[in-house]
Amino acid sequence: MVTRQRLSPDDWLKAGLDALARLGPEGLKAEPLARALGTTKGSFYWHFADVPTYQKQVLEHWSALNAAPAEPPKKKKEAVAELKQLMEEGFGEDGAAEAAMRTWARTDPEVEAAVSKIDAERIERIKVLLDKLGVTNPEIPRALYAARIGAAQIAKGKDKTNKAAIETLVDLVIALR
Repeated sequence: MVTRQRLSPDDWLKAGLDALARLGPEGLKAEPLARALGTTKGSFYWHFADVPTYQKQVLEHWSALNAAPAEPPKKKKEAVAELKQLMEEGFGEDGAAEAAMRTWARTDPEVEAAVSKIDAERIERIKVLLDKLGVTNPEIPRALYAARIGAAQIAKGKDKTNKAAIETLVDLVIALR
């Protein structure tokens, strides 16, 4: 007899982000998720009261994974390194899940509020980094973030053209100080 390992809520939430990235919000339903995980719907309902509760927890899980760091850098060198890393690699987000989350936000006010909150936190983080570097124009953090989001939308995987463009933009902004 083969025994299956018990799935945790975290397993279901990770599967939800994968399903969201592949199928959009329609993928966040008990039966197709259970099938993808090789288990039953009973396992889903053991952890989540219903699909709307699960969807809300997927949103909270995504938000937690994508929150900007709280601790500000202590040195300019650290701020430069973090700014470059954030602009080149993002905030640790899964690009496909982020794009799907942004699409979902167009039709769901709760998701839109969560995405807006993440965007505001990320822009604030960029502002903190730029302030540390002496770049104080209040429009630049939003412009850099918009460039980062836009670059992610037009690139599949690791696009060297986008990376070079983002690096040039960051270098240009840093030169403003």
